[in-house]
Amino acid sequence: MSLTRKTKTVKLFLDLFEKKNGAISIIELVSIFKNDMNKTTVYRILSRLEESGILHSFVDKKGLKRYAKNLLGKKSIKDQSPHPHFLCEDCGISKCLPIKIQNPTIPDLIINSAEQLYLGQCGNCQA
Repeated sequence: MSLTRKTKTVKLFLDLFEKKNGAISIIELVSIFKNDMNKTTVYRILSRLEESGILHSFVDKKGLKRYAKNLLGKKSIKDQSPHPHFLCEDCGISKCLPIKIQNPTIPDLIINSAEQLYLGQCGNCQA
């Protein structure tokens, strides 16, 4: 499914991700938009934005899905280089790391995707 209509609710997501530098958990997104739309609508729009290549997602250490704007304006997750994500264990911010990673080649296996999550402290929490 492609993103064909830029509805009012879709625009709310696009504006948020344009301003936000980093990834946002599904729980935060549901909370942010609770006065504008129900939980089902949040999930549906996130799915559309991810399928259209505007956002991508990864799972954090607690199993929460987090969403971030695709790097370098790539229109498809397949067009992006695999990259790791960082999660601050103190304040909870998360973001994409601009590091290219290479998926390993393993005989008799086809690796379609992989996730790497680095845990630690962000610059603000180190101070």
